[in-house]
Amino acid sequence: MSTFVLVHGSWHDGSAWQAVIDRLEATGHHAFAPTIAGHGKGANKNVNHAQCTQSIVDYIVDKDLTDIVLLGHSFGGTVIAKVAEAIGNRIKRLIFFNAFILNDGESLIDNIPPHTQALFDQLARESGDRTMMLPFEIWREAFINDADFELARSSYAQLSPEPYQPGLDKLDLKQFYSLSIPKSYLYCTDDTALPQGEWGWHPKMSSRLGLFRFVQMSGSHEVMFSNPVGLAEKIIVAGRD
Repeated sequence: MSTFVLVHGSWHDGSAWQAVIDRLEATGHHAFAPTIAGHGKGANKNVNHAQCTQSIVDYIVDKDLTDIVLLGHSFGGTVIAKVAEAIGNRIKRLIFFNAFILNDGESLIDNIPPHTQALFDQLARESGDRTMMLPFEIWREAFINDADFELARSSYAQLSPEPYQPGLDKLDLKQFYSLSIPKSYLYCTDDTALPQGEWGWHPKMSSRLGLFRFVQMSGSHEVMFSNPVGLAEKIIVAGRD
């Protein structure tokens, strides 16, 4: 049995994983879902990427978790890469789940289309606190396109504004690219949160890993809501020895 630590993406907090955790634990695994610093309703949003990373490092160390399978979803991919640099001795495998994998020296914002960059810049400027909230229309059509309106609306209600600074920070990833930790890329084939093709998740992001295990399933960017049982089963495959 494995110990999974599931790291959420932008606008989410750890509660997004609850149905997935229930399934993983029902099959005998251990699973944890920390909330990244600056995320969740009521959180102090004035954080940078280093603070986001440190919050996950602290969670794993405080619980003395070892031999873990560390998964990052979307923005969470940038976090687990830096966590792996800090505490790689505690990690058995990394899973990047429709996740950003940055080149050394890049930011997350460098890896999204120009029109999306412009939208996020505008949202952050207008927010008053350097956050951005994903418009519901984009959530429904591009992020959770495999769900009905009711699920799209109820899942959207769980989101909160995203701190903008972590996405702007350019990351030194030289150490990450020297690590020998095994890696997997879990890809949902119907995900259009990034436009498929030139800006898409696979193969653009996945190929940056070099040698990796590739696992795919049908579904949107948000299958933790629309198909948590199927996602849990694919996470087990992606994380197996």
